[in-house]
Amino acid sequence: MDEASNTPTSGTTEQDPVCGMQVTVTAETLAADFAGKSYHFCSEKCSHKFEGDPYFYASGNSKKQQDANAQDIDYTCPMHPQIVQKGPGECPICGMALEPMTVTSNDEPSHELVDFTRRFWLSAVLAIPLLAITMGPFIGLPFREWIGEPTAIYVEFILASPVVLWAGVPLFKRGIKSITTWNLNMWTLITLGVGAAYLYSLVATFLPGLFPPGIRAATGHPPVYYEAAAVIVALIFMGQVLELRARERTGDAIRALLDLAPKTARRVLDDSTEYDAPLENIMTGDKLRVRPGEAIPVDSRVINGQSYVDESMITGEPIALEKNVDDTVTGGTLNKNGTLIIEAINVGADTMLSKIVAMVSSAQRSRAPIQGMADKVSAYFVPTVVGISILSFFIWLIVGPAPSLSYAIIVAVSVLIIACPCALGLATPMSIMTASGRGAQAGVLIKDATALELMSKVDTLIVDKTGTITEGKPTVTSIHAFSEEYTEDQLLHVAASIEKGSEHPLAEAIVNAANYRGMALANSEDFEAHTGKGVSAKVDDHVYAIGNPAIFGLTDKISEEMKQKHQSLSETGNTSIYISNKEKVIGLIAISDPIKENASKAIKQLHEAGIKVIMATGDNALTAKTVAATVGIDEFKAEALPEDKKTLIDQLHTSGAMVAMAGDGVNDAPALASADVGLAMGTGADVAVESAGITLLNGDLTGIVRARKLAIGSLRNIRQNLFLAFVYNSAGVPIAAGILYPFTGALLSPMIAALAMSLSSFCVVMNSLRLKNLKL
Repeated sequence: MDEASNTPTSGTTEQDPVCGMQVTVTAETLAADFAGKSYHFCSEKCSHKFEGDPYFYASGNSKKQQDANAQDIDYTCPMHPQIVQKGPGECPICGMALEPMTVTSNDEPSHELVDFTRRFWLSAVLAIPLLAITMGPFIGLPFREWIGEPTAIYVEFILASPVVLWAGVPLFKRGIKSITTWNLNMWTLITLGVGAAYLYSLVATFLPGLFPPGIRAATGHPPVYYEAAAVIVALIFMGQVLELRARERTGDAIRALLDLAPKTARRVLDDSTEYDAPLENIMTGDKLRVRPGEAIPVDSRVINGQSYVDESMITGEPIALEKNVDDTVTGGTLNKNGTLIIEAINVGADTMLSKIVAMVSSAQRSRAPIQGMADKVSAYFVPTVVGISILSFFIWLIVGPAPSLSYAIIVAVSVLIIACPCALGLATPMSIMTASGRGAQAGVLIKDATALELMSKVDTLIVDKTGTITEGKPTVTSIHAFSEEYTEDQLLHVAASIEKGSEHPLAEAIVNAANYRGMALANSEDFEAHTGKGVSAKVDDHVYAIGNPAIFGLTDKISEEMKQKHQSLSETGNTSIYISNKEKVIGLIAISDPIKENASKAIKQLHEAGIKVIMATGDNALTAKTVAATVGIDEFKAEALPEDKKTLIDQLHTSGAMVAMAGDGVNDAPALASADVGLAMGTGADVAVESAGITLLNGDLTGIVRARKLAIGSLRNIRQNLFLAFVYNSAGVPIAAGILYPFTGALLSPMIAALAMSLSSFCVVMNSLRLKNLKL
């Protein structure tokens, strides 16, 4: 862009067209000319932006963009979706870090994930020697004897303090927040458990005289429980890191959707000049050029040119569609072989791709219902435990034997330690981990607890056609010769020789069929594309047409036999293509997307399991009906766009159905995310896999049946674990409170309470491992 040739009047004030600032013009002020007008800038940055897209900034659209960018992104809590605020922060209910509701293409890792990973590694590194010192005597490594009991206690204090006082700070903040707002939850239990173990140990370390001689060792120190506090923190951070990484992968799926759109678009101005402009600068009404092999930048209308556009992102169908003047094209779809001039219709958040992203993002912001049940129980469990601990303290302080204060402290701490939520924290993730391993052996990949719980209750399944029921790869199914002069191989040879240079999926199917038969293809001459009809070319000194016989004016030469054959092939789900020479129609090639071998068997098993199956596809009604009848599906929805599939799911939800959606394409992502359970074919698009809760390896539909069995078994196991975690610790609370003291004369020491707490975790782990033997 040329700089302004005229010297501006010194002292004149003008507005920077990029940032909107007022610029006092001097001889040194950066300037540029566009469309006969001079523009001045406050900095080199604004000058370079203007040079990159002068039309946009000269049109005054920069102010609109700034207003849009000025709106802060909404943030929400992953545990409490009802909390929404502008900008980042902490949840007022649980204290968790809020997450952005709108995912961008920015691939920087979560600051919380980076921070929690660092805290986890510190906790793990320090907790391991702590456990070695504490548990060494039980495994033949008497570290405590080697270094001496008093030294061992101080070493434990030194190792545990960084874990509790630095690494555990975010956990304590959440726990304190839950207490101050009286939204008692898991963080409350964690804070009380870790805090009680550590504070008790501090008192036992530095004020051992407060404890009765009966519980002090020969060294004069009572037992300490630093390892319990440190290990709890390490385990909690391990779970948090795994959860945050899973949420990062959810963001990756949405970013993959955003990456379907190009970063720039080639703007065409009225004077026929062209340049690449940033996609975010494209406005409604802009004229854009899309060259072969490029993605359509925004939803538009074709105003010049003709091409085939791969719309599998939207329809899920592998066959590209022809686009001519006045046809609409969708942002993110792929222009195959022609050049198009398009006029932008929908830009920014109004494009189909942006709406798909919004639907996926919205549907994925959900919590595991099973965790909600745990939180509800915790709401009663936590105040009950705290109340018992406080009550026990005062009872022992008033009526307990001397020294009553020491006994009161022991009882109160024992109650809190035995109720520590280690087992509760392990209950769900251990079952999920074990179930995931078992599922992987059966070709079923599980994403989270929500998918497992809801899959066990599913009564309606929606399946896509292409890539789910069918292979997703068009192939030549039959060749029919209408002239004795040509054999089937000769017809295929002619068609493949003409189509070998084409990128159209049907052409690729024809060429692949010829290659499979080992044919040596001829070179074609005088190739010509006939808009809306097909192609023609000379092969072996003869001119042929592939497509509509009207190319050679042979419409009236199509016999009833040919029409009936064409109709019968269409009724069986085939796409039929005529082959003609200049004199007559000589043959017909049928192409279809074959049905997977095990599809019918899978549908039958699903029916036997009491699941209603609905097929939703972007294909035409005739083909959809044929495929549905072939595999035994009674209900189908044809010509369904992504929003149609999502609408169907919403309608089923309204009727009370529990819906699972199985699909493999980008077009299935919104439906996969909005269904109660998304089932992705592992052979499909990464976005479909990331949007789903369950992935079926190798695209095996029978995996849905295995997934349901796994879900039922896993949910039963999770409930057992939660029962063990709550009931085991709850049963230990009255014992820790001293209910047996009047009969036995003995108290449950904090060390025994910690052992009982560990046993509850052990029971949860062993019960979870039973899933490894679940029969699928």
